[in-house]
Amino acid sequence: MKLLQELFANGILSESRVEDLEKEIKKTGKTEEVLILEQKIISENALFELKSKIYGIPLKSVKPEEVPADVLELIPEEAGTNYKMAALSKGENFVQIGMVYPEDISAQNALRFLANQEKFNYQIYLITLSALNNLLKQRKSIGAETKKALEELSKEKGEILDALSNDSLNKNSKTEKITEDAPVIKMVQVLLRHAIEGRASDIHIEPGRKNLVVRFRQNGILRPSLFLPLKVHPSIVARIKILAGLKIDENRVPQDGRFSVKINGMDIDFRVATFPTLYGEKVELRVLDPSTGSKSFEDLGLKGRNLEVVKIAIKKPFGMILFTGPTGSGKTTTQYAILRILNQDSVNVVTLEDPIEYSIDGINQSQVKPEIGYNFAQGLRQILRQDPNIIMVGEIRDDETASLAVNAALTGHIVLSTLHTNSSVGVVARLMDMGVKPFLIPSTLRVVISQRLVRTLCPQCKIKIRPSEKVKNYILERAKSIPAQSRSEAKVPDPLYIYTAKGCEDCGFTGYSGRAGLFEVLSISEEISELILKNPMENLIFKTAQKQGMITMEQAGIIKVLEGLTTIEEVARVTEEK
Repeated sequence: MKLLQELFANGILSESRVEDLEKEIKKTGKTEEVLILEQKIISENALFELKSKIYGIPLKSVKPEEVPADVLELIPEEAGTNYKMAALSKGENFVQIGMVYPEDISAQNALRFLANQEKFNYQIYLITLSALNNLLKQRKSIGAETKKALEELSKEKGEILDALSNDSLNKNSKTEKITEDAPVIKMVQVLLRHAIEGRASDIHIEPGRKNLVVRFRQNGILRPSLFLPLKVHPSIVARIKILAGLKIDENRVPQDGRFSVKINGMDIDFRVATFPTLYGEKVELRVLDPSTGSKSFEDLGLKGRNLEVVKIAIKKPFGMILFTGPTGSGKTTTQYAILRILNQDSVNVVTLEDPIEYSIDGINQSQVKPEIGYNFAQGLRQILRQDPNIIMVGEIRDDETASLAVNAALTGHIVLSTLHTNSSVGVVARLMDMGVKPFLIPSTLRVVISQRLVRTLCPQCKIKIRPSEKVKNYILERAKSIPAQSRSEAKVPDPLYIYTAKGCEDCGFTGYSGRAGLFEVLSISEEISELILKNPMENLIFKTAQKQGMITMEQAGIIKVLEGLTTIEEVARVTEEK
């Protein structure tokens, strides 16, 4: 705490105030600089002049508009944000690097790695937090990322950008011809390839007032990735429409489609959805990596008591298995994992989806089309005439679909579907609200799986730490509340330690790599069946389920924290959404 001690030595802070601030730093995890500025103890300039004196590193004043775009690109945006540093200028022999925390060893290591990778020597200068934030904002406002991405995949520097920026792109009569040109094809390939290499689940192409923004959703978090000139928008959209078999000249109404391309030797499917906005059509591409649809229960993070309950349920000859959770929580992937086990030559598996996410050999998959009256209810009626053994219905949205699904389960079919509720126990009340008779629920419902996705820590750079007293108590309290049947899964080390995110080249300096599920699995036991018939209150069902060993979403998260797979912050983020 060198800054606080220096302020004490200069008579600016009392000894007791220093002790209070040190406790606050340990409690919140904030840096000395941030806390001093938040509490307005001294000005930012005075603070960093003091820091410059302490560490012997010159403080540099920076005007963001004077830093060239190619210089800013030397430090990747993720590294700049995480390690609080930016390139300031480039000379013949070295690059000037501005750092807010030059004393940070991890930041020094990251800078050394980048310098070796990009082959430059550097000199370090101290910059203020405000200067860094202004530099990062300046970087977001330029199209340098695009040029760099294009140059990585094409040796013809500038050719693609120049061709795409041609005014003729705005002429509808020439759009289709232009989308067949190599520059356009290469540009779309750049976007798709970067998404796959960055392990993105979605690509958002969004026209704005001044430019075209491309954002990737990585590990569930949406981040800006590329900034393109707005003039390239019509040609990129047209090229994607051609790939997906959509109408090129229709931009007034939304359209849906899909296509498949080979990237890095893999066949990857993309689901496309267009949407008219103020500045043009927004395009959303969902990356449908076949490997995702073929994950096992263990890959998804389903294990222990939860895994045993699910395995018992899918061995039953009939009944409903329902899934609940928000959009993007992995429900479909878990359903496909179950279907892969149930998919045998001796059974007829039929699905009704909106849309079809993954193509699975041996399964008859059908997509609903509400615009022609082919909805879930209508489709389910037709499925029952196809002599099915196992049925997957994308979602139970209305009373009619709920009634048909319950009747299908009652008459000897295994039915998988999703329902929108906040928790597993909320499914019972939701079915009743949709007109399902209470006495039918225990006879048909086998298990309810509620889930969320948490980002998993990068195994290459995660750091073992001792938690604060507050976090320690939080973990111990939740671990003790885990049902006795599942307590062996929550192994609490003594002394207690957990892991936190750091960031490295392997994870794009985010600290996280991949995602895993948190599951809350409700098994419909005899005791719960009686409650449904006599007094189906959610809190009573919940308490009974916990007595019988059900692990809550939060408890499942604590187990993964203790296993070193994720962080307390991630668990709090997804369970608070519940």
